[in-house]
Amino acid sequence: MKSSVIVFPGSNCDRDIAVALEKLQFKNSMIWHKENVLPKSDLIVVPGGFSYGDYLRSGAIAAKSNILNEVIKAGERGSLILGICNGFQILIECGLLKGALLRNSGLKFISKNIFIKIQSNKNKFFNKYKKNEILELNIAHNEGNFFTDKKHLDELEDNDLIPIKYCDKEGNINPKTNPNGSLNNIAGIFNKNKNILGMMPHPERMADKTCSNEDGLPLFLSLMN
Repeated sequence: MKSSVIVFPGSNCDRDIAVALEKLQFKNSMIWHKENVLPKSDLIVVPGGFSYGDYLRSGAIAAKSNILNEVIKAGERGSLILGICNGFQILIECGLLKGALLRNSGLKFISKNIFIKIQSNKNKFFNKYKKNEILELNIAHNEGNFFTDKKHLDELEDNDLIPIKYCDKEGNINPKTNPNGSLNNIAGIFNKNKNILGMMPHPERMADKTCSNEDGLPLFLSLMN
């Protein structure tokens, strides 16, 4: 499979995701944000980091980059797109996903391992997981508090478009197990066609048990399935 990782000034997880992809034999390309041509790709990744230093608003400047025009076209054609952390923010800013990512409810930057529960595995991103499986992943963000209007929230819940939610080690989903204040403990969402995923936790940081664990590895295996 061929993948493309978009790189912005301030990206700091682009190499991490490249290592995870190449570990599974993806033929990966690193694409600078000023490029106007996107190579043919089975998967496009908008990585985590702090594009443009998070100035103006997280992801807002990056969403106006040249290459995003091609990413948007690819998403509308049905290409698989994964936005992680700042990448999730960018996908919202460019309109490929709906909603908003606000300041964390505690108004502090959060960097720690958390637990998420798989809500749906009938999709191309999570099919190697079991439904209700609990994963330990890492988060590192200041604006991860997902918010949207009631109509869209109902649409997400009713159409199986929320694949992961924050929980505790036992799988409990409630306000106490919500690290950033996201509505309904939402840790990631799909677009209506489920070809575009935005998520705040970092699966690429949990793809090698020597460094952390391998809870993120099945996501990439799912994409190859």
